[in-house]
Amino acid sequence: MLRTTKILCLLAPLCWTPSAAADEPAAIESQSARDTELAKSLTGATLVGNFTVTGQEKINPQAERYELTSVKHLEDDNWLFVARIQYGDHDVTLPIALPIKWAGDTPVITVDNIGFPGLGTYTARVMIYQDHYAGFWSGADHGGHLFGVVEHGNAKPRAGD
Repeated sequence: MLRTTKILCLLAPLCWTPSAAADEPAAIESQSARDTELAKSLTGATLVGNFTVTGQEKINPQAERYELTSVKHLEDDNWLFVARIQYGDHDVTLPIALPIKWAGDTPVITVDNIGFPGLGTYTARVMIYQDHYAGFWSGADHGGHLFGVVEHGNAKPRAGD
């Protein structure tokens, strides 16, 4: 019995260790497919939701809107967004280079002290999953949460537009 156990312990790693070389092409294809699907899904979409400001919880969340004209994967973690950004009294359209990291099958827009012309410098983590987005943001001396839905092809104009 002891001898059988020793043999099984020696052989187990051989049975359970996946071949990295065999999995690598599948991982590359899988990531390429995820990138393609994300670009297709977000191009022409509108993120419609709200943001909060930490310390001002008694104030209702404020409306925000991101109209994504195009979203294109460049290389590595780098993406190019052309977006109309609307919140508060801000309304700007910008080309924005943003990194997207993947947490498994979930894209996370990863902003670290990036300056947005006309808006300011921000840090954020925003995940997108099943036509919803949620995350954390911070600016110079404030921050909070943001959340909402991803609308496809049925964008409605903001009041006053």
